Amino acid sequence: MRVTGELVHAEREGLDAARAEGEGAGALPRHWPLLLVGAAVVPGTLLFLVGRWGDAPAVEAWRTVCLAVTVQALPFLLLGTALSGAINAFVPERVFRRMLPRRPLLAVPVAGVAGVVLPGCECASVPVANSLIGRGVTPAAAFAFLLSAPAINPVVLTATAIAFPGNPAMVLARLLASLATAVAMGWLWLRFGRSEWLRPAVRHTGHQDGHSRWDEFRAGFQHDFLHAGGFLVLGAMAAATFNVGVPRSVLATFTGTPWLAVLFLAALAVLLAVCSEADAFLAASLTGFPPVARLAFMVVGPMVDLKLIALQAGTFGRAFAVRFSAATLVVAVACSALIGGALL
Repeated sequence: MRVTGELVHAEREGLDAARAEGEGAGALPRHWPLLLVGAAVVPGTLLFLVGRWGDAPAVEAWRTVCLAVTVQALPFLLLGTALSGAINAFVPERVFRRMLPRRPLLAVPVAGVAGVVLPGCECASVPVANSLIGRGVTPAAAFAFLLSAPAINPVVLTATAIAFPGNPAMVLARLLASLATAVAMGWLWLRFGRSEWLRPAVRHTGHQDGHSRWDEFRAGFQHDFLHAGGFLVLGAMAAATFNVGVPRSVLATFTGTPWLAVLFLAALAVLLAVCSEADAFLAASLTGFPPVARLAFMVVGPMVDLKLIALQAGTFGRAFAVRFSAATLVVAVACSALIGGALL
């Protein structure tokens, strides 16, 4: 009897499991009519309400600025993530060891000067710097490259020369101030940086035997682009909020005092988050501000802005992004004031 009862109990459990499996595989949910009506009505209602609210001029302006910042930076983010994936899959680690001096103190300025080879913006330099660290490059050198690449590449310098025609001193001042800031930040990381501040994103680095290099390139590119793209959108939304929320009359308050103008345009560069290929034209339009203040705008922007801080936080960790961005802002303003005061 006991055996028979156990068999009956087991048979019932098997039937219940089969019934549950059948319901999960092909049966409709219990309240499927309500779910169907909700799926048909709720999205349309939300779209209607958002559409009516979105007709307000301020909302339209916010949407335009947010989309402009994102679209402007997206091609360079694609370039940077593609380059990062290529470095990860195709470039052997020994190449970086040969290119950079073994002593970190010398590797920092070499990496800073090497930033001239990447014609992209700050969105592209973050995934590349992360890939370099993963390939064995000292973080100080990678950070010097991260800061210099979007500020001293030929595209940015050419755009600056076009925005400031007949003023080669502005181009030279931007080159020197940006390079000095990048190298100084690399050396500061060597002296004061701590490994616990840095939380690089966990990802495969380098080619593994038996794996396809193209598959590794695709995996690295997909990971970096999806990971960085979300933080790019968050930074663009914050920049758009500032653009819409701050009245233009506030700008006129800071043009009279030189040091106040420098600080204001440096803060404005952080908040506007303009791509480095376009910031020179915006700086040239700020004719009421002194040249040193406009130089600070162009030096700070590619190194510290809302979308870049968001990208750094998502890639290296929030503890790193807060400390590194604050220190970079101070060094960039100081270098801009010293070099701009001497050349402009």
